Amino acid sequence: MSKIVVVAARPVQMRRGPRLGILAMNLFVLVLVVLIAVPYLWLVQMSLKTQLASFQMPPQLIFRPTLENYGAILQDTTFLRSFGNSTIAAAASMLVSLLVGVPAAYALSRSGARADGPISLWVLTTRMAPAITYGLPFFMAFRFLHLIDTLTGLVVIYLTFNLSLVIWMMRIFFDGLPRSLEEAAFIDGAGLGWAFLRITLPLSAPALATTAIFCFLFSWNDFFYALIVTRSQAQTAPVAIVNFMNYQGWDWGKITAGGTMIMLPVVVLAILVRRYMIRGLTAGSLKG
Repeated sequence: MSKIVVVAARPVQMRRGPRLGILAMNLFVLVLVVLIAVPYLWLVQMSLKTQLASFQMPPQLIFRPTLENYGAILQDTTFLRSFGNSTIAAAASMLVSLLVGVPAAYALSRSGARADGPISLWVLTTRMAPAITYGLPFFMAFRFLHLIDTLTGLVVIYLTFNLSLVIWMMRIFFDGLPRSLEEAAFIDGAGLGWAFLRITLPLSAPALATTAIFCFLFSWNDFFYALIVTRSQAQTAPVAIVNFMNYQGWDWGKITAGGTMIMLPVVVLAILVRRYMIRGLTAGSLKG
């Protein structure tokens, strides 16, 4: 009889352990989500308040929202032009980086040469130095080439950094793809280009989506280079927000409304490709 009691008690103890672990994990994830979301939610709620209500103490969590800050932003032609410049520069650099970097990553992955490792490392080192290191060389070169305050200059700068990101991320993904699929296509008479476009590229859609998001994000959020090489015609949205900080004071309503508008495209784009992003971020983690 005692044996039956002991055997029956063990499953209860075994079930309790995993449940506590799952509960603790869910609690940790909840705390993490709150810590990440609070700054963004605070930015959005400040954009829906008047200047006076934004600095009331204690802060009002329940208030009557207003859209006057967004109305003022949408009537500001300078900010709208800067918003368009950010969109063009980020999208163009993302597309060119993918068009050039994806074939380069595939070539490094399938070459089998001894130098592909040092080449990949050299490509990665272009992102290791701080941005300020390249600020003066870019400014001097662009002044000589008459690219100061042009969208072309911004795209060139973003391309130099996004290209290394594309090559490094896509090469890792291509290394994880089985080569037997391409070899089967070669046996059937397909060429290298056909196998890449019809087999390898469709399978790499998750990694492509993830890489594209990161390229767009890094270009969209850039402030340092846009501040150095642009003036008025090619000014981007992050730099335009600084115009709301002047000797008359800081217009926090416009600043927070502009920050929310800058954040919105990236959030929408990430939501649209979230499934591919999750698969792309874990690509290459398991082999065999």
